[in-house]
Amino acid sequence: MDTRVLARRFDGIVADLGLTCLGVEWIPSGGQSTLRVYIDAADREVGIDDCESASRELSAILDVEDPIPGHYVLEVSSPGMDRPLFTPEHFGQYVGEQARVVLKAPVDNRRRLRGRIIEAAPERIVVDVEGAGPFAFAHDDVESARLVPDWVALGYAPAPKPGGRDRNH
Repeated sequence: MDTRVLARRFDGIVADLGLTCLGVEWIPSGGQSTLRVYIDAADREVGIDDCESASRELSAILDVEDPIPGHYVLEVSSPGMDRPLFTPEHFGQYVGEQARVVLKAPVDNRRRLRGRIIEAAPERIVVDVEGAGPFAFAHDDVESARLVPDWVALGYAPAPKPGGRDRNH
């Protein structure tokens, strides 16, 4: 299943609600798989009413077009503070922020990365990986990517003690 095709299709549907489809995740499971659709709004935060409205519209289209075989659950979600990054443009919007990236296959013996996004272009993304320096990879190599919230800056975690180890960076 090509989640990018579904995301483009869903974007046209949720646009009528004043929303955008950031991306789609397919989470297969033996018993019941999950189709997770992330929505966003340009001028406000996404609320539960937005998720419910988008879910109704998407459910209707999925029932009619039936693009996914088998049983699954549809989940519609806001991106949250650990926002998923689905496209090179998403990476570009968050240059300077911390991200966690999982690659489809190892690149230079690395599959899991965490670091600050320092460059994002359609053909190449560069992350300053903690302790290893700049690391470049193609967006097509990305299995999943999410921002890493700065819990201290957001006020949800205490600031590190002077001379202590900073667990958030």
